[in-house]
Amino acid sequence: MAETRRDLGRGIRLLDAVTVGQIAAGEVIERPASVVKELVENAVDAGARRVTVSVERGGIDLVEVIDDGAGIAVEQLALAVRRHATSKLVAAADLRAIATLGFRGEGLASIAAVSALDIVSRTQDAPIGSRVTAHGEEASTVEPFAAPPGTHVRARDLFAEMPARREFLRSAGAEFARISGLLSTFALGYPQIAFTLRHDGKDVWVMPASDDPRERLAMVFGRQAASALIPLAQTDRTLGGSLSGFISTPGNDRPDRRLQLLFVNGRAVRGGAMAGAWSGGYATFTMLGRQPYGVLFLDLPPESIDANVHPTKSEVRLRHGAQVLDAVRRTIASTLRENAERRLHEHAGSSGNVTFSAIAGAVPAAVALFQDDRAPSSASGEGGLRVLGQLDRTYILALDGEALLLVDQHAAHERIAYEAIVARASTSADSPGTGVASEPLLVPHIVDLDATQSDALAQVLESLADGGLEIEPFGERSYRIVATPAGYGARAFDLTGFLDDLTGEPKQRDAQERVWASLACHSVTVAGERLEMEEMATLVRRLRSCSNPMHCPHGRPTMVRLEPSEIGRFFKR
Repeated sequence: MAETRRDLGRGIRLLDAVTVGQIAAGEVIERPASVVKELVENAVDAGARRVTVSVERGGIDLVEVIDDGAGIAVEQLALAVRRHATSKLVAAADLRAIATLGFRGEGLASIAAVSALDIVSRTQDAPIGSRVTAHGEEASTVEPFAAPPGTHVRARDLFAEMPARREFLRSAGAEFARISGLLSTFALGYPQIAFTLRHDGKDVWVMPASDDPRERLAMVFGRQAASALIPLAQTDRTLGGSLSGFISTPGNDRPDRRLQLLFVNGRAVRGGAMAGAWSGGYATFTMLGRQPYGVLFLDLPPESIDANVHPTKSEVRLRHGAQVLDAVRRTIASTLRENAERRLHEHAGSSGNVTFSAIAGAVPAAVALFQDDRAPSSASGEGGLRVLGQLDRTYILALDGEALLLVDQHAAHERIAYEAIVARASTSADSPGTGVASEPLLVPHIVDLDATQSDALAQVLESLADGGLEIEPFGERSYRIVATPAGYGARAFDLTGFLDDLTGEPKQRDAQERVWASLACHSVTVAGERLEMEEMATLVRRLRSCSNPMHCPHGRPTMVRLEPSEIGRFFKR
């Protein structure tokens, strides 16, 4: 404590320039990948068409970036290594509409503060280049130097005079992996620029310039994962700009969000801001606990973006953030719906006809839930499906003449019920006073719950009523079910199972969607339940009319198509 008092008693003083520079550099340069990021962004701002990055020992010993951009004029080269010197801003008002990747005037000065910096540059119209070196706050005089047009920057011995910072760096291999990941991701946003990466004197990868961004997807996501990416189908007109990119098809996902990549006006930024848009767009299209992947390119008016948020320029603020996120969510959702329709056509053909063996009698209650008034078609025809039977009382077997279709009866019925709940709730919201179609029970069903279940139910009673299930308190921790959704019939609703599912579900979706998805799950046909042919045909027909027929509300697939070639492999053909 005495030592602490002596420290406080030293008084306030101005820090020397070297200390100030190292403190400021610590905000910008965290590791070798930070040096690469700053230099490559400068190259892109300079209009480069080719960028070569060479590193030694993971960038700890050397980071070298060579570009063929506009170059730096000889009379400006000395200013380039000074702090807060930039060609990209003139006045504070320019911060309101930043159109370049760099603008703070800190990159080169911060690199010089933590390494030995050497810059050689030549403009396109200059007969010879020029060179300047800098280290700490010291810079050499500018001298003539033979060089091709463009800029050549070398940063040696990163953190050599800051041993504590060096100790926090990982192995050379790990640091190089960061550089490779950063540069390959960055290259996604600039397919018109050729990028080369070298490590310890050897070419690691080369990305030639291309007009097709698809050619670079495999470098970031891997060839197999990239093959599962689909382009965004449209741009939401309310966006105020444009949106493009590639997103993974349902069923192709990851355990985390690290490959949800985002570019805003060409700037690679942390994608966390779009987490809600990804989750909302993929709601009911992906399984809980799994994350889709892909890359989004968002282009907005410069004045609607604040890039001056973080020294590393890896974050941005959007002026109309909520509207932009909602537009991105809708675009993702519409893309997935169009993809689901296309896949349904591939899986089950274009005809809505379903052929089955006629059995006398009404359709049993197992499939009567939320059923429309149309009778299942018994017409046969080209492109129609023929229901063959039930496998293990869990899967419906159907044939379209070209391939075998396996339908998960529970997942399919769950999707049908969910969309019926959403449609009825939407109709009720559009026409207040009409009420959601419910059927009162002649004898209300009473259930007793524990404290956790009771609290969970109290929070979702309104959403359940919107879905057509009316439950009333009936004493302490007791409730009675007084009405079920129209068409529900006499099926026993698993209220305790519903609540266990709801409380244990990760909070990745809209609360109302979660409630309705769980309501659908616990009110339909289950695996192990025997179905008649009419029931199976009705399920298949109604599934094909859903907006997302390929997945249940929890993201599991509803059907699988077995092509003859796949079946042939079982027989060694």
